[in-house]
Amino acid sequence: MPNPLAELTPVLEVLADNIDVLPAAGKAVEDYLHPDPEELEDTLINREMGEVTAFAETPTPSLTSLYRPTPPLPRIEQPFYRFFIDGSIRTYFLATGIEGNRSFPIELAQVGAAVIERRPDGNLRLLASKHKVLLLLPKGAKGISDAVWHQLEHFDRSDGLVELHDVSKTHALNREDQEGDLRNKAGAKARHRMHELEIEMIRATDGSRDAHNWLILDGAVKLDEFVESRYLVGVAKSFRKDPQFYLGRRSRGRGEDRRDVTAILAGLPHAHRTAAFSAYNGKVAFWYVRLREQRELDYPLMGVVKVELPRPGGTPVEAELADLISRALVAERNVTPYGRDRRWHCHLYPIFMAEQAIKNRFFSEDVLLGAIRWPQARAQAGPEGQENVGEGE
Repeated sequence: MPNPLAELTPVLEVLADNIDVLPAAGKAVEDYLHPDPEELEDTLINREMGEVTAFAETPTPSLTSLYRPTPPLPRIEQPFYRFFIDGSIRTYFLATGIEGNRSFPIELAQVGAAVIERRPDGNLRLLASKHKVLLLLPKGAKGISDAVWHQLEHFDRSDGLVELHDVSKTHALNREDQEGDLRNKAGAKARHRMHELEIEMIRATDGSRDAHNWLILDGAVKLDEFVESRYLVGVAKSFRKDPQFYLGRRSRGRGEDRRDVTAILAGLPHAHRTAAFSAYNGKVAFWYVRLREQRELDYPLMGVVKVELPRPGGTPVEAELADLISRALVAERNVTPYGRDRRWHCHLYPIFMAEQAIKNRFFSEDVLLGAIRWPQARAQAGPEGQENVGEGE
């Protein structure tokens, strides 16, 4: 059987020829990211949403009417969601590289995105997917020299399976982390590339979305730029827990005007949504929907998802449209066995299937471990593996 990662062989040879390599016992060791990468990502991407000061809904809600009922709207009663996009990521620590007096991690990631389409008969099918293998290295003062990097770029083809990425480059997920851990930066870079693939999947549905054929994107609708596509919502299973809401008429310094997200969601009944709030000067309307009864769960924020709706013109969302989006979303809630997944309480079945579709394209651990081998004549013997530190989905 040919090596499915043969594209990496000349790249590893260049590294082994030009720098000292301390492999993880000649194998790749999967990284496990902590804390929850999705919640951390929501905090990084939505930095400006720490303080919420306005509603984004018409007619304008009041502090005494923050919740609206959203009973399930089954697909057979009214079709609504047709497309579902999710991405997945697995990162692996390959080795420590040493060049001059600099040492740095060499990491690999498998990233991908898939879009699932629901047919009129209710069956799901894979509409499109993309899968990339990323070699993640720092460049410059903390990593590979320019001379070695130029040699590596010779093998980097944007149309190929393997891509070379500089983890020290600034992007939406590491913009404020200039001195951060390089392994964390590698994970952030991989997640950023995953989101770029998700945006490519959105384009695969262009021309097919309309008022009865909406798309759910797993996560936020803002990365470096806003996703401004119509008939699309972002749905986050994990989200930041620290926003403060200042929505009263009194001055913001008064305690009566402030509510934190936990206080708001603790009172949110099952199959209800909160009012829509404004973010980014009205370019995004967001609200929360409770998918499960609180008595089924361990704490108040479980069973709740955050919904983001792009509003490029800055106009508020009509309450009836937010209700419709939320009712159809409640109907997408699937029965997930407790303990099978840490996010069981807020799974949407088609999004889960999109995640499985891309994971099934990933190389298995056995294939990857067999394919990623440093040139033995050049590599130095290294420590027996590394401690696992994180996975993001």
